[in-house]
Amino acid sequence: MLKFLSPEPVHDPLAAPTPTDATTVKTTTCYMCACRCGIRVHLREGEQGPEVRYIDGNPAHPLNQGVICAKGSAGIMKQYSPARLTQPLRRKPGSARGAGEFEPISWDEALALLGERLAKIRATDPKKFALFTGRDQMQALTGLFARQFGTPNYAAHGGFCSVNMAAGMIYTIGGSFWEFGGPDLERSKLFVMIGTAEDHHSNPMKMALGKFKRAGGRFIAINPIRTGYAAIADEWIPIKPGTDGALLMALLHELFASDLIDHDFLKRFTNAPQLVVLDENTREGLFAFDPDPARGPPGDGRHPHNKLIWCKNGNRALNAYPEGIAEGCDPALEGHYILEDGTRVAPSFQLLRERAASCTPEWAEAICGVPAARIRQLAREMGETAMHQAFELPIPWEDAWGKQHPTTIGRPVAFHAMRGLAAHSNGFQTVRALAVLMSVLGTIDRPGGFRHKAPYPRHIVPNYRAFNDPDMIQPNTPLNAAPLGFPANPDELAIYPDGSPIRIDHAFSWEHPLSAHGLMHNVITNAVKGDPYRIDTLMIFMANMAWNSSMNTQAVREMLNRKDEGGEYQIPFLVVCDAFQSETVAFADLVLPDTTYLERHDVMGMLDRPISEFDGPVDSVRVPVLPPTGQCRPFQEVLIDLAARLKFPAFTTPEGAPKFKDYPDFVVNFQPQPGIGFLMGWRGKDGTEHLRGEPNPKQWEMYAQNNCVFHYHMPEGMQYMRNWNRAYLDFAKDKGWRQKNDPVQLALYSDTLQCFRLAAQGKCGGRQPPEHLRERIATYFDPLPFWYAPLEDAATDLAAYPLNAVTQRPMAMYHSWDSQNAWLRQIHSHNYLHVNPKTAQAAGILDGGWCWVESQWGKVRGMARYTEAVEPGTVWTWNAIGKADSAWQLAPGADEARKGFLLNHLISEELPCAGTPSGAISNSDPITGQAGWYDVRVRIRPADPEEPQESYPQFAAVPPAPGVRGKAQRVLAYFAGAKGGRK
Repeated sequence: MLKFLSPEPVHDPLAAPTPTDATTVKTTTCYMCACRCGIRVHLREGEQGPEVRYIDGNPAHPLNQGVICAKGSAGIMKQYSPARLTQPLRRKPGSARGAGEFEPISWDEALALLGERLAKIRATDPKKFALFTGRDQMQALTGLFARQFGTPNYAAHGGFCSVNMAAGMIYTIGGSFWEFGGPDLERSKLFVMIGTAEDHHSNPMKMALGKFKRAGGRFIAINPIRTGYAAIADEWIPIKPGTDGALLMALLHELFASDLIDHDFLKRFTNAPQLVVLDENTREGLFAFDPDPARGPPGDGRHPHNKLIWCKNGNRALNAYPEGIAEGCDPALEGHYILEDGTRVAPSFQLLRERAASCTPEWAEAICGVPAARIRQLAREMGETAMHQAFELPIPWEDAWGKQHPTTIGRPVAFHAMRGLAAHSNGFQTVRALAVLMSVLGTIDRPGGFRHKAPYPRHIVPNYRAFNDPDMIQPNTPLNAAPLGFPANPDELAIYPDGSPIRIDHAFSWEHPLSAHGLMHNVITNAVKGDPYRIDTLMIFMANMAWNSSMNTQAVREMLNRKDEGGEYQIPFLVVCDAFQSETVAFADLVLPDTTYLERHDVMGMLDRPISEFDGPVDSVRVPVLPPTGQCRPFQEVLIDLAARLKFPAFTTPEGAPKFKDYPDFVVNFQPQPGIGFLMGWRGKDGTEHLRGEPNPKQWEMYAQNNCVFHYHMPEGMQYMRNWNRAYLDFAKDKGWRQKNDPVQLALYSDTLQCFRLAAQGKCGGRQPPEHLRERIATYFDPLPFWYAPLEDAATDLAAYPLNAVTQRPMAMYHSWDSQNAWLRQIHSHNYLHVNPKTAQAAGILDGGWCWVESQWGKVRGMARYTEAVEPGTVWTWNAIGKADSAWQLAPGADEARKGFLLNHLISEELPCAGTPSGAISNSDPITGQAGWYDVRVRIRPADPEEPQESYPQFAAVPPAPGVRGKAQRVLAYFAGAKGGRK
């Protein structure tokens, strides 16, 4: 019983659930953001079957340990959203795209229609089908589907999310933040968070930060905005967007000047001592190597170990392995040397020092706005904490070359960074600078620093090669490689002999060579232009491409409706797969209604995106706790069905019959290599084997009985220094996580980037970039990190548009998924433009007043809000709260449509580029294709009092889709104890 004003909690959230006769409790995995916490779903039997009473965190889950956030607990309102699609739909003949006029069809009709169309494409020209998926967590399946279809045109959400973070760090240290690694706050003393919004890794980060602060740790936040995690930081260092790379280079400058670096770590575990050729020839900027054939091929991204160092003791060059790390050898980190054949060389660290020499704090201050004195102090804090507060754990381990280390050294400086660094056109090199900074401090996979999570670290370069052979695009033929991967040199690009792109999004071409996730934000623009060719069918899953998932939203909506001279749509057939009536649904020719996360099976596994912990691999599942709503079908099931209909070899028997009856059956029985499947836990026919073993027909049941999660605790001796830890490297290869068990030396200097630069400079044979891209490649594919201004700056009158504009997701919402949620809308029903008072007052804008925000690409109108928590040169807002009228089944005139606005209208997906067929190139990082979301420059002015007191632009309302749930059920009645009366 509730005791008024009593300090006693209403209930103990960590106690075991106590089902009553009226309720049952089932465990599954949350999907209200990408954090993937364990949850308990409390159900009550209703008039039409089980209904959700409430959702809380699962205390037995290793990730969140019972903690739940506002999003997770509001999953009930996602389940009962009025925007739920409940049946397949086909656009009415004669109706226009965008009008939202549909007719219901059966699943048999929908799959027959789609299957027939896809079969014709696959039998003629498979690349005319494109599958682009948003924030899905089953890329192992969707990527396999595309590969089996035979199309290279597949991309995942990372290209418009954080591929710079993933690729920049993986190409440098073999792992990255988020699923693949993170800060060890348990043993850290200093934590520096850079460019991280409020929602990234939400619950685990909040839990870890709480413990860290209680233990006396110092927390510094570097961000243009002080919100979310930064609100509890000991210090906030405001910085101008897109300039983090300059700050990081200046920090390196200061660390070198004060010699606060880990020399021993650099010599043994990085390529810092390896000798780089300085002579102007075909190997300029590459690593020198031993020509003896017994030593193997010259060192490169695929074969990294035939390299040389300069031994100071013997004053001569030695092979880097094993001589260069042998007892008695002292590899030089600095100096210039001449090999016996006269070749001039220098250790790569020497070149790094030379690069940083001009990057003084004063230079950085002029760029990023952080005072030079504060940069010096910050560098000193980092260096002294790492070097002078180092500690040892009594954990012995053996490195890859057989040296026994009696203890494990800790460097208690931890970092975390995400889209604030990544979502810029200079993000790859900025992230490289951060990874190099972490490396010179010796923090990689050490206690108190950055720690990997299985299956990382990967080889540098990861041995996943993207499809790149145009001759393999043949009718009814799977590709010989996955559509996505990690190129190591120009020979691995997805280009035709003339250098033009194979893919519709230009990924893995000379425009964006290392685009590991594809360029989802460019598929519509390129397809409409026919650049490099026309496609027939575009299937979009879980991406709101007619709203917040596209740059230049208004133009993209027009392009979806654009027709050719013959009156046919430039994209002839558009398939949208979603659970809700988003803005994009209105443009679909075919709508396939997906289930929610409470209605389906899902896998967060080692073949895709696991939830591993520092101490070992973790995978998890979702199991249905409710039956599907209406006629909804999980998208995974749809793909399995289509794959069988289209007779994909991996999905059918030699006789042509379906190999898998459904998605759960596929997960259990599909094996990319013997004993390796989607899930690690409870393998073997009787479920007694883990990590590797035969398929277990009861694997799903065993996960369900164990809180839907499997956690393998590795021995302590394998939990650190995994790039070089012999026991771990052997273990990871045996379990199928790595193709090789050789060590992963940190790439402070990237010979992979230099390979592309040499091609652009015409200094080597093989593939050459088009003339108009030579300078671009030679400039940005620098083997050492450096800062350059975002590319959009060169196309912008910076005096006319003096302010930076960025978006962040609020902690209570995730993309457009949650801004339709009835509970979460009570926290944020619309967004404001947040402006520093000095900036707003100088522009004559009142707190709460309506204002215009203009870029060279467009303009929006919204309400301003004063805040000191933003640096004066930046304005910002929450993303995806603004909605088109009547989308997501919000009431006409809802705050989200009349007061909310979308900053995407101010951003262009292209920048001018002479020499390209269209005269433009993607507004993205030139290395990875990461969308430059945060590069736009704007100006602000007050709206005239006579103007409508509503946001701009506005769009015509669309009617409810047939079968959409409509009026929300009265879920709150559950709490009042009413079983009946729900309408």
